[in-house]
Amino acid sequence: MIRYARSHSRRDDWLAHPPRATVRPALRPWLIDAGSLTARIRARCAHFEVDVIRQAPARPHPDEADLLGLRPGERCWLREVLLYADGVAVVYARSVLPRHHLRGAWRLFHGIGARPLGAALFSDPRIARQPLRCAQLDRRDARYHRVMTLMSGQLRLPARLWARRSLFRLRGRALLVSEVFLPDILTLRP
Repeated sequence: MIRYARSHSRRDDWLAHPPRATVRPALRPWLIDAGSLTARIRARCAHFEVDVIRQAPARPHPDEADLLGLRPGERCWLREVLLYADGVAVVYARSVLPRHHLRGAWRLFHGIGARPLGAALFSDPRIARQPLRCAQLDRRDARYHRVMTLMSGQLRLPARLWARRSLFRLRGRALLVSEVFLPDILTLRP
């Protein structure tokens, strides 16, 4: 059995703009909208749900650690969720916060439970979002394999999944949010 413990992505693999030639037109608005993904999904379905998969200390992927300025092996606070629209999984989201940022500025992250993180991030005017970056994830990426594991038996994944990510800053402290779009996102109007 092949083990995929690391992400192959580097910071440079994430693009400022999704290339028109390789992104389906219906997916493009999801990748570039800098507003709340939670609000966007909620506006396009009758029932929205957040399924918290994991919320615990963990090691970030190397590209995440690099982006957050963490030392190799340094642990972070990790939150993984699946976002559901009308009972169908449409997004896998992964939020990474340096553990020393959990107290103080980002203490809301610790007790958020099953509430959508997006609602909290976009309701606080002190939180600034840096520009979105996007990438295609494939079998070489640990996030792709995580989605495969979570969706096992429920969904056949394409060879590549589009994802976007950005840093949110509060009082100079960063939180990284990555969102991987599952195929059924295309059933929602853009």
